Amino acid sequence: MKTYLSSAALLAAFSALASLALAGPGALPLSHAKPDASTSPVGYKPAQVKHAYGFDLLNYGGSGRTIAIVSAYSCPTAQSDLNVFSTQFALPQTTIKIIYGGVTPAAVDGTWALETSLDLQWAHALAPKASLILAVAASSSWPDLIAAVDAAVKAGANIVSMSWGGAEFTTETTYESHFQKSGVTFVAASGDKGAGTSWPACSPSVVAVGGTTLYLNSAGNLTAPEKGWTGSGGGFSSAFARPAYQTGWQTNAKRAIPDVSILGDPNTGVTIYDSTPYNGQKGWFQIGGTSAGTVMWAALIALADEQRLLAGSVLLTGSNASLYTLAGSVNASKVSLYSTYFFDVTTGSNGGYSATAKFDEVTGLGTPVAPNVAVSLK
Repeated sequence: MKTYLSSAALLAAFSALASLALAGPGALPLSHAKPDASTSPVGYKPAQVKHAYGFDLLNYGGSGRTIAIVSAYSCPTAQSDLNVFSTQFALPQTTIKIIYGGVTPAAVDGTWALETSLDLQWAHALAPKASLILAVAASSSWPDLIAAVDAAVKAGANIVSMSWGGAEFTTETTYESHFQKSGVTFVAASGDKGAGTSWPACSPSVVAVGGTTLYLNSAGNLTAPEKGWTGSGGGFSSAFARPAYQTGWQTNAKRAIPDVSILGDPNTGVTIYDSTPYNGQKGWFQIGGTSAGTVMWAALIALADEQRLLAGSVLLTGSNASLYTLAGSVNASKVSLYSTYFFDVTTGSNGGYSATAKFDEVTGLGTPVAPNVAVSLK
């Protein structure tokens, strides 16, 4: 027996397809969870990650700074899930300011909701005194996501975290002005499919974050050297020339990503709580991806911005050049201070590039010595 659509259904289907065509290419959330949820936390806990990178040596938490998480589709449990996470790990309770880049999305997408939970919870874990904005895009199309980025800036975000990305496209350079806002740093995930580039991470106005594999014991101490994660996106942009801040770090004529890295491998991933069903499950998940690293770096930049605020300095506008300046700095005796600010990840591959001393297309400059970066980022 054949089934036929009514004319109204055909019209609705055609309209949906037309909307997709107008929206153009879009993004995917760059996180990966182990498939089974648990009734208790699984994966690394905040105290372990904070100790591994030195966040636990900082006695401040991003007060006066605002981190915006840009995501797509509805996440109806974002606030309640953050409350559960905060209670579990003795973090202060905080209220998320939810805004929209356009129309309020009716659809709930379990994968995007999982991403939203990851981003909010780990921004709060590492910068617990920072204010949080959730800027919601109506869909995962580029225009809708950029509208949410703009809404985040308008709402007062100092750091905008974009844990999503997609293949480069011919008109990506026309979006540059959206990432060039005074007093705002934009951070994006470099990709989770290994060698290759991802937009918006490849924008020279955005801090691109790659991923590592991090082996920790229960106290947060390394049990083996940190290495580049096989899924860490990296390579050379097809659209953007090498920015001045990468001169001397890499010789290709094109923009290289990532700029920096931090934990990303889901096999050594972090714990989050998500009660919006993901693959039919809800509860505690172990999760990773360069999206996890993106929000961790967003939190670190919020801590750096707090120090600038206390010192009476202007807020960071972008952080790319400042990060490379830190990595290349020397003391009065002309001794390199690279290791003062970065852990040099020298092993691991993303399938097209290998981690090497200092800068490479797997881990960028390396992972942060958090207390020194927070105090010294200018």
